[in-house]
Amino acid sequence: MSTEKTVPAGLYAIIDTTYVAVDDIGEVASKILAGGCKTIQLRAKGLKAADKLRAARLLKVLAAKSGATFIVNDRVDIAMLSNADGVHVGQVDLPIKDVRELLKGVQIIGLSTHNIDEAREAQSLGADYIAVGPIYRTQTKHDAEEPKGTEVLREIVQSVNLPVVAIGGITLDNVDEVLATGARAVAMISEILLSDDITAETARIVERIEQIAKKG
Repeated sequence: MSTEKTVPAGLYAIIDTTYVAVDDIGEVASKILAGGCKTIQLRAKGLKAADKLRAARLLKVLAAKSGATFIVNDRVDIAMLSNADGVHVGQVDLPIKDVRELLKGVQIIGLSTHNIDEAREAQSLGADYIAVGPIYRTQTKHDAEEPKGTEVLREIVQSVNLPVVAIGGITLDNVDEVLATGARAVAMISEILLSDDITAETARIVERIEQIAKKG
Protein backbone atom coordinates (compact mmCIF):
# COMPACT_ATOMS: atom_id res chain seq x y z
CA MET A 1 0.00 0.00 0.00
CA SER A 2 1.08 3.59 -0.63
CA THR A 3 2.31 5.42 2.48
CA GLU A 4 0.35 8.50 1.40
CA LYS A 5 -2.76 8.89 3.55
CA THR A 6 -5.31 8.79 0.78
CA VAL A 7 -6.36 6.45 -1.99
CA PRO A 8 -4.04 5.96 -4.97
CA ALA A 9 -4.82 7.73 -8.23
CA GLY A 10 -6.46 5.65 -10.93
CA LEU A 11 -8.97 2.84 -10.64
CA TYR A 12 -10.91 2.33 -7.40
CA ALA A 13 -12.66 -1.04 -7.73
CA ILE A 14 -15.64 -1.80 -5.52
CA ILE A 15 -16.40 -5.44 -4.78
CA ASP A 16 -20.14 -5.30 -4.18
CA THR A 17 -21.89 -8.38 -2.83
CA THR A 18 -24.93 -7.46 -4.91
CA TYR A 19 -22.90 -8.92 -7.78
CA VAL A 20 -20.45 -11.24 -6.02
CA ALA A 21 -21.33 -14.27 -3.89
CA VAL A 22 -19.58 -14.36 -0.54
CA ASP A 23 -17.62 -17.49 -1.46
CA ASP A 24 -16.33 -15.79 -4.63
CA ILE A 25 -15.09 -12.56 -3.04
CA GLY A 26 -11.48 -13.68 -2.73
CA GLU A 27 -11.31 -15.00 -6.29
CA VAL A 28 -12.85 -11.83 -7.72
CA ALA A 29 -10.50 -9.62 -5.70
CA SER A 30 -7.51 -11.62 -6.89
CA LYS A 31 -8.57 -11.14 -10.51
CA ILE A 32 -9.01 -7.39 -10.03
CA LEU A 33 -5.63 -7.04 -8.35
CA ALA A 34 -4.01 -9.13 -11.09
CA GLY A 35 -5.32 -6.57 -13.56
CA GLY A 36 -3.28 -3.86 -11.86
CA CYS A 37 -5.88 -2.13 -9.71
CA LYS A 38 -4.36 -0.44 -6.64
CA THR A 39 -7.51 0.24 -4.61
CA ILE A 40 -10.26 -2.20 -3.70
CA GLN A 41 -13.28 -1.58 -1.51
CA LEU A 42 -15.55 -4.17 0.08
CA ARG A 43 -19.20 -3.15 -0.06
CA ALA A 44 -21.17 -5.91 1.61
CA LYS A 45 -24.52 -4.44 2.60
CA GLY A 46 -26.40 -7.72 2.86
CA LEU A 47 -23.85 -9.97 4.55
CA LYS A 48 -23.87 -11.06 8.16
CA ALA A 49 -21.22 -9.36 10.27
CA ALA A 50 -19.16 -12.54 10.62
CA ASP A 51 -19.11 -13.02 6.84
CA LYS A 52 -18.16 -9.38 6.31
CA LEU A 53 -15.26 -9.70 8.72
CA ARG A 54 -14.06 -12.93 7.14
CA ALA A 55 -14.18 -11.35 3.68
CA ALA A 56 -12.48 -8.17 4.88
CA ARG A 57 -9.61 -10.08 6.47
CA LEU A 58 -9.10 -12.04 3.26
CA LEU A 59 -9.15 -8.91 1.09
CA LYS A 60 -6.68 -7.17 3.38
CA VAL A 61 -4.22 -10.04 2.91
CA LEU A 62 -4.70 -10.10 -0.86
CA ALA A 63 -4.38 -6.32 -1.17
CA ALA A 64 -1.24 -6.25 0.96
CA LYS A 65 0.41 -8.90 -1.21
CA SER A 66 -0.28 -6.75 -4.27
CA GLY A 67 0.76 -3.48 -2.67
CA ALA A 68 -2.82 -2.23 -2.96
CA THR A 69 -5.01 -0.19 -0.65
CA PHE A 70 -8.02 -1.90 0.96
CA ILE A 71 -11.07 0.09 2.06
CA VAL A 72 -14.14 -1.15 3.96
CA ASN A 73 -17.49 0.45 3.17
CA ASP A 74 -19.55 1.76 6.11
CA ARG A 75 -18.42 -0.57 8.90
CA VAL A 76 -15.77 1.05 11.07
CA ASP A 77 -15.66 -2.00 13.33
CA ILE A 78 -14.96 -4.32 10.39
CA ALA A 79 -12.25 -1.95 9.17
CA MET A 80 -10.61 -2.00 12.59
CA LEU A 81 -10.79 -5.75 13.11
CA SER A 82 -9.53 -6.55 9.61
CA ASN A 83 -6.75 -3.94 9.83
CA ALA A 84 -8.06 -2.37 6.63
CA ASP A 85 -6.20 0.59 5.19
CA GLY A 86 -9.29 2.72 5.49
CA VAL A 87 -13.04 3.06 5.75
CA HIS A 88 -15.55 4.82 3.53
CA VAL A 89 -18.65 6.29 5.14
CA GLY A 90 -21.79 7.97 3.86
CA GLN A 91 -23.69 11.07 4.89
CA VAL A 92 -25.87 9.12 7.33
CA ASP A 93 -23.11 6.98 8.87
CA LEU A 94 -20.96 7.79 11.91
CA PRO A 95 -19.60 11.37 11.92
CA ILE A 96 -15.99 11.63 10.75
CA LYS A 97 -14.76 12.93 14.12
CA ASP A 98 -16.09 9.79 15.81
CA VAL A 99 -14.67 7.55 13.09
CA ARG A 100 -11.30 9.28 13.50
CA GLU A 101 -11.38 8.74 17.25
CA LEU A 102 -12.11 5.04 16.83
CA LEU A 103 -9.40 4.58 14.22
CA LYS A 104 -6.83 6.59 16.20
CA GLY A 105 -5.89 8.59 13.11
CA VAL A 106 -4.11 5.71 11.40
CA GLN A 107 -6.44 4.68 8.62
CA ILE A 108 -7.79 6.57 5.61
CA ILE A 109 -11.30 7.99 5.93
CA GLY A 110 -13.40 8.66 2.83
CA LEU A 111 -16.81 10.32 2.73
CA SER A 112 -19.56 10.21 0.11
CA THR A 113 -20.67 13.63 -1.11
CA HIS A 114 -23.16 14.84 -3.69
CA ASN A 115 -22.67 18.60 -3.94
CA ILE A 116 -20.22 21.42 -3.21
CA ASP A 117 -21.58 22.09 0.28
CA GLU A 118 -21.12 18.48 1.36
CA ALA A 119 -17.66 18.40 -0.22
CA ARG A 120 -16.54 21.52 1.63
CA GLU A 121 -17.98 20.21 4.87
CA ALA A 122 -16.11 16.92 4.38
CA GLN A 123 -12.89 18.88 4.02
CA SER A 124 -13.57 20.90 7.17
CA LEU A 125 -14.33 17.70 9.08
CA GLY A 126 -11.00 16.16 8.10
CA ALA A 127 -11.87 13.57 5.46
CA ASP A 128 -8.84 12.17 3.64
CA TYR A 129 -10.74 11.93 0.37
CA ILE A 130 -14.29 12.29 -0.92
CA ALA A 131 -16.38 10.32 -3.37
CA VAL A 132 -18.65 12.35 -5.63
CA GLY A 133 -21.61 10.94 -7.50
CA PRO A 134 -23.46 9.56 -9.12
CA ILE A 135 -21.82 11.12 -12.16
CA TYR A 136 -24.02 9.17 -14.57
CA ARG A 137 -27.13 7.08 -14.11
CA THR A 138 -26.30 3.84 -12.32
CA GLN A 139 -28.06 0.53 -11.73
CA THR A 140 -25.88 -0.37 -8.76
CA LYS A 141 -27.67 1.81 -6.21
CA HIS A 142 -31.43 1.90 -6.65
CA ASP A 143 -31.74 4.81 -4.19
CA ALA A 144 -29.05 6.89 -5.89
CA GLU A 145 -29.58 10.60 -6.45
CA GLU A 146 -30.00 12.11 -9.90
CA PRO A 147 -26.79 12.08 -11.95
CA LYS A 148 -24.52 15.05 -11.29
CA GLY A 149 -22.65 15.10 -14.58
CA THR A 150 -19.06 16.07 -15.20
CA GLU A 151 -19.57 19.83 -14.85
CA VAL A 152 -20.74 19.49 -11.24
CA LEU A 153 -17.87 17.09 -10.63
CA ARG A 154 -15.41 19.63 -12.03
CA GLU A 155 -16.84 22.37 -9.79
CA ILE A 156 -16.46 20.16 -6.73
CA VAL A 157 -12.89 19.18 -7.65
CA GLN A 158 -12.02 22.87 -7.95
CA SER A 159 -13.76 23.82 -4.70
CA VAL A 160 -11.82 21.56 -2.31
CA ASN A 161 -8.24 20.58 -1.58
CA LEU A 162 -9.08 16.91 -1.24
CA PRO A 163 -8.57 13.95 -3.56
CA VAL A 164 -11.85 13.23 -5.35
CA VAL A 165 -13.07 9.79 -6.39
CA ALA A 166 -15.79 9.95 -9.04
CA ILE A 167 -18.46 7.26 -8.87
CA GLY A 168 -21.64 6.23 -10.61
CA GLY A 169 -22.10 4.88 -14.12
CA ILE A 170 -18.44 5.25 -15.07
CA THR A 171 -17.23 2.97 -17.85
CA LEU A 172 -14.30 2.55 -20.18
CA ASP A 173 -16.25 4.64 -22.71
CA ASN A 174 -16.65 7.73 -20.52
CA VAL A 175 -13.64 7.57 -18.20
CA ASP A 176 -11.76 10.13 -20.31
CA GLU A 177 -14.29 12.90 -19.70
CA VAL A 178 -14.52 12.02 -16.01
CA LEU A 179 -10.77 12.25 -15.43
CA ALA A 180 -10.64 15.47 -17.46
CA THR A 181 -12.38 17.14 -14.50
CA GLY A 182 -9.33 16.63 -12.30
CA ALA A 183 -10.76 13.75 -10.28
CA ARG A 184 -7.99 11.66 -8.71
CA ALA A 185 -9.66 8.30 -9.17
CA VAL A 186 -12.69 6.62 -10.69
CA ALA A 187 -14.77 4.03 -8.88
CA MET A 188 -16.24 1.19 -10.91
CA ILE A 189 -18.45 -1.71 -9.93
CA SER A 190 -20.58 -3.37 -12.62
CA GLU A 191 -18.17 -2.40 -15.42
CA ILE A 192 -15.69 -4.78 -13.81
CA LEU A 193 -17.81 -7.31 -11.96
CA LEU A 194 -20.14 -8.10 -14.87
CA SER A 195 -17.36 -8.48 -17.44
CA ASP A 196 -16.61 -11.88 -18.94
CA ASP A 197 -12.93 -11.59 -18.00
CA ILE A 198 -12.43 -9.52 -14.85
CA THR A 199 -8.64 -9.43 -15.01
CA ALA A 200 -8.56 -8.42 -18.67
CA GLU A 201 -11.24 -5.76 -18.20
CA THR A 202 -9.45 -4.35 -15.17
CA ALA A 203 -6.19 -4.25 -17.10
CA ARG A 204 -7.87 -2.42 -20.00
CA ILE A 205 -9.27 0.20 -17.63
CA VAL A 206 -5.97 0.64 -15.80
CA GLU A 207 -4.12 0.99 -19.10
CA ARG A 208 -6.63 3.56 -20.36
CA ILE A 209 -6.31 5.61 -17.19
CA GLU A 210 -2.52 5.52 -17.47
CA GLN A 211 -2.76 6.72 -21.08
CA ILE A 212 -4.97 9.62 -20.00
CA ALA A 213 -2.54 10.54 -17.23
CA LYS A 214 0.39 10.62 -19.67
CA LYS A 215 -1.50 13.02 -21.92
CA GLY A 216 -1.88 15.34 -18.94
